[in-house]
Amino acid sequence: MKSVRDVAEITGLSIRTLRYYDEIGLLKPTQLTEAGYRLYDNKALETLQEIMFFKEMEIPLVDIKKIMENPDYDKEQALLTHKKFLISKRNRLNGIIELIDDVMKGVNTMSFEAFNDEDINKILDHALKPLGDDSVRAIVEEYGSVEAFREKYAEHMKDEKICTHYIKLFGSKEKMLETSLKEPLDQESLNKLKNESVEITEQFVKAKESGNENITMDAVAKLANNTKRFMRIDNARYLLLKIADHYLHPHGDTTAIEAMEKKYGTGITEYIGSAIKRYYGD
Repeated sequence: MKSVRDVAEITGLSIRTLRYYDEIGLLKPTQLTEAGYRLYDNKALETLQEIMFFKEMEIPLVDIKKIMENPDYDKEQALLTHKKFLISKRNRLNGIIELIDDVMKGVNTMSFEAFNDEDINKILDHALKPLGDDSVRAIVEEYGSVEAFREKYAEHMKDEKICTHYIKLFGSKEKMLETSLKEPLDQESLNKLKNESVEITEQFVKAKESGNENITMDAVAKLANNTKRFMRIDNARYLLLKIADHYLHPHGDTTAIEAMEKKYGTGITEYIGSAIKRYYGD
């Protein structure tokens, strides 16, 4: 048996709160001593734990009392419901934390300032410089000339929606320019990231088969880290949510989705899309 003071210390609830629970009939002490002191056994502590779970779900005390007094009340089902609630809350907090990181790093700044000609030419010069003859010929075949390609790209980069997309992806115009002007990843680094990506997808497959949410969320975290390094961005939230939308509501080119479904099983892209949404609380 534990005294009301012991229970208060164990749970963090105040003695006054425990007394109030007794007064409203929510949690009666197991027995009273001759001096009138409240004592609680293990069963009472288990009931108190359930009450605290319901409180975490922001259910009013009067409703908690009705739920627990209901003859059809199923403790195990109540715990499963609470677990789902906590997972959802954790995922929502993940999303909030990512958003805070975004703001601190300047991501998602709602700037609609388009890239100017100087910015665009810097990006193009850097991109075209290492291209071999075959790549240049391919550009000429598709656009007519390299200059025509440059004009088309400049038009693309001055589109307000496209500009906003890049700002959200990289965090700012400056960060996009900085990333665009970096030397490309070497083949060894690219192969490492590609191998990681395969391992992450295989982890999603295992998680889908086992129904293990912890493995699923760990896979999303790894995917975010892999994406950041591959794309050279500070935060993968915006891009992964875009990918999730595409996986859940396929549109446009679905070649990648079809390839993944063929290799890893039907429904894997939908599973990954839903997992990303849950992880970011979207």
